[in-house]
Amino acid sequence: MAPQPPPGGRSKGDYPWWLVALIAIGLILAAVIITNDIYAQVFRTIANGIGITVFVTLIGFVLAIVLGLGIALLGLSDSVVLRQISRFYVEVIRGVPMLVLLFYVAFVGAPGIVAAYNVLITPLVRLGLAEPILVRDFSLMWRAIIALMIGYSSFIAEVFRAGIQSVDHGQIEAAKALGLSRYHRFRFVTFPQAVKVIFPPLSNDFVAMVKDSSLVSVLGVSDITQMGKIYASGSFRFFETYSIVTYIYLILTIGLSLALRQVEKRMRRRDRR
Repeated sequence: MAPQPPPGGRSKGDYPWWLVALIAIGLILAAVIITNDIYAQVFRTIANGIGITVFVTLIGFVLAIVLGLGIALLGLSDSVVLRQISRFYVEVIRGVPMLVLLFYVAFVGAPGIVAAYNVLITPLVRLGLAEPILVRDFSLMWRAIIALMIGYSSFIAEVFRAGIQSVDHGQIEAAKALGLSRYHRFRFVTFPQAVKVIFPPLSNDFVAMVKDSSLVSVLGVSDITQMGKIYASGSFRFFETYSIVTYIYLILTIGLSLALRQVEKRMRRRDRR
């Protein structure tokens, strides 16, 4: 009989040596950045884009969660029309590459939104109560955030749908028997149990969005990747620049993955009590 792993789920030989190796490499690279003037200058330049990357990712993901949850609830509706609308949205958006979606939202969707807005406020403009806006007034950063929101909402909607459907139908029927409204059934019975299923894939999508946020550099948004492109094109130090860009992204993604994994473990421990 093969030896069974301990209750914690990890065998004695399964020590996270990969993490030790990554930390060691990270410390060595940090020492190089501190002691080498060229790497230090590259790091300082690229680090200016970290705030934009974090902002774009956080806002885009929060908006994607809200929109994704709404699409998922439409897909679970009793109405055939709403379910078909949800399915149409998910299948279409999932079939468009993120880069194409970025360009489409930035250069087709944004002008369309501006034009529609100007048409709607025409009576107010004539009365002198409002002014029309120009396409250039629509920030490229917000166009990128909207594109990420739309692109990820289709995947997140499927995560929510699967999590909600994983809840035992008998518990929902019991909540109905107790007289709970649809809202209260979702809030107190369905959603708390669905979170256990939803959280792992949702955290994976969050880490993926950190990486995909680098695509906003094609619109000229000053994130980590864009700052690296600008520095490399001006200094021709491509090796140093993109080594630092990779280093920063690895710190963000691996650190975030480890933090989310700890949250997931705490949720599991809570369930065992």
